[in-house]
Amino acid sequence: MTETEEGKMKKRGLALAIVSAMLVATLGACGSGTAKTTGDTATDQSQETGSKQAANTGKSEVDNIIAEAQGMSLEELAKKAIEESNGKTFYGVGNSSRGKTALPLFISYLKTVDPNYNMEFEWQQPKNNKIFEQLSADSLKPSGTFAMTLIQDGNQIQTKMVDTNILKTFIPKDWAEAKGISADSYKGFLPLQTLNKVFMFNNTGDAKYNNCWDFVYEGSHPLFMDIDSELVGKNFLYMLTKEEYSNKLKEAYDKLDDTKKAYFDPVIKGVESDAKDLGLSENGKYALAWIKLWVENYTEETDDGPICNTLVDTSAKDQSGLLVYSKLRSVEESANVSVNNITVAAYQDDYTGIGGYGYDHYLFLTKNSPLPWTACAFIAYMTCTEDGFSAWGKDMGGYSSNPKVMEATEAKYQHQKGGYNEAGEDQFPAKDDRGYDWWTKEGELVLEDPQYCADVSFTVGSWIEMLSKASDKN
Repeated sequence: MTETEEGKMKKRGLALAIVSAMLVATLGACGSGTAKTTGDTATDQSQETGSKQAANTGKSEVDNIIAEAQGMSLEELAKKAIEESNGKTFYGVGNSSRGKTALPLFISYLKTVDPNYNMEFEWQQPKNNKIFEQLSADSLKPSGTFAMTLIQDGNQIQTKMVDTNILKTFIPKDWAEAKGISADSYKGFLPLQTLNKVFMFNNTGDAKYNNCWDFVYEGSHPLFMDIDSELVGKNFLYMLTKEEYSNKLKEAYDKLDDTKKAYFDPVIKGVESDAKDLGLSENGKYALAWIKLWVENYTEETDDGPICNTLVDTSAKDQSGLLVYSKLRSVEESANVSVNNITVAAYQDDYTGIGGYGYDHYLFLTKNSPLPWTACAFIAYMTCTEDGFSAWGKDMGGYSSNPKVMEATEAKYQHQKGGYNEAGEDQFPAKDDRGYDWWTKEGELVLEDPQYCADVSFTVGSWIEMLSKASDKN
């Protein structure tokens, strides 16, 4: 990087820091206030005490409740939730509609502690990435509407929700202990689950996809949700530039034959200076080359469902895609449509390189949660019990962040034999989910890192945006 270019990069970084600081200050000023809910006199007095304590510690009431809740078991949290929310309405918002399925199970659990408990609920699922706008607007109220959220896209969560103090992380004691750590020592967001998007291809033709570079080789146009339709797809591309994953791309490149290397070499050389300008590691040029070819050649789709429906049809001979693994669960077999018409690329014995992308659904309290104790209890219930996770655990390709819940979920649903029929025959091998450990090790899943995505969203993100515009994907 030249001195002039380095200066430009520093100025950009300074400008972003200033804008971020201004945003934090603005939202902090507008959203200051103490969460308050209506209720009986005892509850109001408890909230008044909490407000005074918050003023004395310099932390918000929700912060203090989270600190206390992190030292409590699920049963202890349940008692607090019952005291706080009996007879009230709980509002949640999330990227997954299954929060609406989990809430009645949570209420049933609370009824086992107190049979007289009752709570109404409403769960919203904003479309078109509006969840960030909705949470930002709600954060400006003295007392918010939403008690908690289930949300994806680590980059925007980091920059728009956490750095601005809109969302608060709560780490359940039982969850931390299951992972062999303490709640206070854990750093990062609380994931409910990791979902995977994996490379698949239609196997009714002659095309071979034995290396992750084959998906960007000449003539390949994989089906993929547009990076502006679902931004976790853009995070996938960001993550490829992290040294850990650019090294994997280099290793996969080294195993290509000379013909394919000759095709990729000019592209790699062409982005070499960009990799240096962007401050990437030595093998960053391999990541940029892969990204460039992917962005310029993928076939844009609006959702993973249509991608799956296309790939499992015999008419999609030789076509490939990157899509949510769990979509295979809903395929209806017919003369021309079958799960057996596709191959999960990473399941091939001779496959080399990254097998897909893993991203998380994260759980947070809102900074002005009207029912913080209930939100903590609900989050603990979803992350610490098999029943609480069952709304998501019933499908393959989604893995609880709690190792005990993950194990219980597999024991109940047996996803590793998801393709077996009643006769014990492996009828649909592509549906035999090999599990989180396999995917993150053998399958070389690229895992989302919110902080890294946020760090490169301006630099690498701008570079990708130029590619997208040049190929009319905007």
